[in-house]
Amino acid sequence: MASIQLERVSKVFHMPGGRCVEAVRDMTFEVGEGELLVLLGPSGSGKTTTLRLIAGLEQPTNGSISINGKIVNEIPPKDRDIAMVFQNHALYPHLTVWQNIAFGLKLRRLPKSEIEQRVRDVSEILDITKLLTRLPETLSGGEQQRVALARAIARRPKALLLDEPFSDLDTPMRTQMRVELKKLHRRLRTTIVHVTHDQTEALVLGDRVAVMDSGQVQQIGVPLELYENPANIFVAGFLGWPPMNFALGMVEPEQDGCIFRFVGPADTARTQCLRFQIPNSIATAMAKHAGHAVVMGLRPEDIVHVQGNIALPTGTTVEAIVELIEPTGPQVHVYLRLGGWRCVAAWPRECAPAVEEKILLRFEMQRARFFDAQTGKAIALAPRSRT
Repeated sequence: MASIQLERVSKVFHMPGGRCVEAVRDMTFEVGEGELLVLLGPSGSGKTTTLRLIAGLEQPTNGSISINGKIVNEIPPKDRDIAMVFQNHALYPHLTVWQNIAFGLKLRRLPKSEIEQRVRDVSEILDITKLLTRLPETLSGGEQQRVALARAIARRPKALLLDEPFSDLDTPMRTQMRVELKKLHRRLRTTIVHVTHDQTEALVLGDRVAVMDSGQVQQIGVPLELYENPANIFVAGFLGWPPMNFALGMVEPEQDGCIFRFVGPADTARTQCLRFQIPNSIATAMAKHAGHAVVMGLRPEDIVHVQGNIALPTGTTVEAIVELIEPTGPQVHVYLRLGGWRCVAAWPRECAPAVEEKILLRFEMQRARFFDAQTGKAIALAPRSRT
């Protein structure tokens, strides 16, 4: 196992015509021994470049990369004792599965008995023993991915780097491979850095997740921490599906604390009197932002459909019009219009209203997150969790 440290690492690519692209910018983070860290972000966020920098396939423009405390900037890839699995499985088409797995071991001139033992062991772990005599072209996508993993693991590297290895698989196979990788990591405790743009994959797999955008780590932490306490609007909006709802508004003081008042496009939301009491638990912190524009974020599951003749305090509900219903199996995604503001809620399918129906909503304001409208950074409140 290995620990990996990146200290203020940047990577600039010089393009034709003198143009420069900064793919990674001032990046600092550490991967602990035996940890499975997921790099999550949209296309172009610098995930793959970061992985290639760790592997030694790219050289950093600035900063240092260390493995087990030793700076490896000048050490070639073959001497870093790191294995990488690419999105393209890159199996040798003319070699059998057994030969593909053993190929790297033969290059290292390991004894024949050890090669056979390693191939046998990793084949059993990944349940591909019955495939050892077959050629890659006869395998399914999932089977080829298992072989690529087996080839990397058989080397027993200090760390394993995975660059979107499941992106070409169909949904059921991708789900199965996530389970297999999680089980494999628990068994081997190999240090793994896994790159993906799939948030579900990141939240399921990662001991920690580093959310990236524009070549920088926006936030790093355990999955539930990122979901519940995002550091900025980007992280809040990128994690979760449907994504978090955002509303621009003002914090205004009142006798009993403070309220959040919506300010929609051309302030049309004001005509709907969308004003919500900020819970006492965070009122003191929010009062410091009175008179300033803030962005409220609310997850779809925290918008409640009020049904029946339930007695609720005055001003805690708001009327909305249903614009669209998306069935997703056990849930429905309900797209709603409140004056000039639109949001989406996630409800059990038996609670689905009708399109164009007028319904009452309650916002679970104790679950809301607030962000500075100018910087996008989260306003410091007490951390919250659903557990």
